[in-house]
Amino acid sequence: MGVTSGIKKALIRDRIARASVNIIFYEDRNFQGRSYETSSDCADMSSYLSRCHSCRVESGCFMVYDRPNYMGNQYFMRRGEYADYQRMMSSSDCIKSCRMIPTYRGSYRMRIYERENFGGQMYELMDDCDNIMDRYRMSDCMSCHVMDGHWLMYEQPHYRGRMMYLRPGEYRSFRDMGYDGTRFSSMRCITDSC
Repeated sequence: MGVTSGIKKALIRDRIARASVNIIFYEDRNFQGRSYETSSDCADMSSYLSRCHSCRVESGCFMVYDRPNYMGNQYFMRRGEYADYQRMMSSSDCIKSCRMIPTYRGSYRMRIYERENFGGQMYELMDDCDNIMDRYRMSDCMSCHVMDGHWLMYEQPHYRGRMMYLRPGEYRSFRDMGYDGTRFSSMRCITDSC
């Protein structure tokens, strides 16, 4: 099998995976007004809708953001209907961007660090952690390295408060990502049960 053939097969697998994920956004509450359907990332919803106040996730999982370019408050959406974004998320804003979370069926592994730039205490997680203080006696998590899987980090213990989506990669400073003063206290694997 040649390199070109392998690349073609990888592209086909990617298209099939994306085709199995779908979200529909609506301008108004209760799925009214103009709509926009996608199965991929969208950095700026204003290209398609003047506003977005409700959505329906037909399959897969997505993160939605209240600012363009995947910034601002993040919310995890799995299959279901979200008739009133503002009421559900206690937000005065509407959805401005979204990111598709790819289906993942492998192992999960992430290193969390007490300080920025991978400094201070380090612990490796391979599953959910509902409270880093209770499990590791770690009062703060300011950087991390996601080796495997997709994760959600939460501001408060027991998966509550503001959240942040993390895919494989190095995150040297949550402060530099717009989370100045935010302490993350719990982490959860995003499984394929979306």
